[in-house]
Amino acid sequence: MYERVGLAEISLKYYRPAVNGREGAVWGKLVHTGFVNQGFGTNKPAPWRAGANENTVFETSHDITVEGKTLPKGKYGFFVAYQPESCIVIFSKKSDGWGSYFYDEADDVLRVTVVPKSTNTSVEWLRYNFYNETEAAATLVLEWEKLQIPIRIETNYVKDQFDAISSELRMPAGFTWEALTNAAGWCLSRNYQLDQALVWAKLSSDPNSWGGDHSFKAINTTASILKALCRKEEAESEMKRAVNFGTVTEIHQYARQLLSEKKTAEALAIFEINYKKFPDQFTTLIGMTRGLSASGQYKKALVFAEKALAIAPDPQNK
Repeated sequence: MYERVGLAEISLKYYRPAVNGREGAVWGKLVHTGFVNQGFGTNKPAPWRAGANENTVFETSHDITVEGKTLPKGKYGFFVAYQPESCIVIFSKKSDGWGSYFYDEADDVLRVTVVPKSTNTSVEWLRYNFYNETEAAATLVLEWEKLQIPIRIETNYVKDQFDAISSELRMPAGFTWEALTNAAGWCLSRNYQLDQALVWAKLSSDPNSWGGDHSFKAINTTASILKALCRKEEAESEMKRAVNFGTVTEIHQYARQLLSEKKTAEALAIFEINYKKFPDQFTTLIGMTRGLSASGQYKKALVFAEKALAIAPDPQNK
């Protein structure tokens, strides 16, 4: 089976034993408790193979945490030492044995303890499923007969995503302002690695850099990161530059943002710039209406509102 948790690709290869009429005789009997010398292989106390036939194999493409403990990316033999009150889940660096006959504690990479849960519904064929999935985590559950063994898996999604973005920007995508801006914007949305995000944003908004461009989105992203870094004056300077390259909609939305921040005078100034660049368009007429009315200049606002009403594109805007 295969599942993506965060950016980690996690797979389990296992064989499925059946209850086959042995209900009540599986856990603690067919599946032995703890560690038992099975009289073959290493002749050492060994856990259950967590399946049938060959040992179960667990593989992850990224470093993860299992029940809060770090498991490096790689392929592992997966074993369970069952006890009614708690189970020890084991990840071994040896993943190619038959059953657990060749298990050796010296090969353990990680052990975690989990609590099994009884259920009312019987599962005939052993299975593994992922539950309680989030952006960065999931619970892997072994289900068989009337028992579940849950194992919580978590990933460092933000770091993994940042690393993936950094790698992608070393490829051709890194020579486009769109990719650089999107990468910087992602960091801003997560408040993560903002210094690096600023480097990407400045590259994307500089026409003298390879792939950079005079783009409102790129410059706006640069300004937003500067603001997040508490570099207010630089952020304001960037936004003044951005207005020179914005579309009618981009400038209008920026002015509305200023209104929402109670920066009425600044918003009106941007609405005026937009109107001068794109005169007598519905959007800029509405912008002037908003800016003037927000500043209490209702008679002037009404003039623009009436002009906008006359050219409203549809009933909703009218």
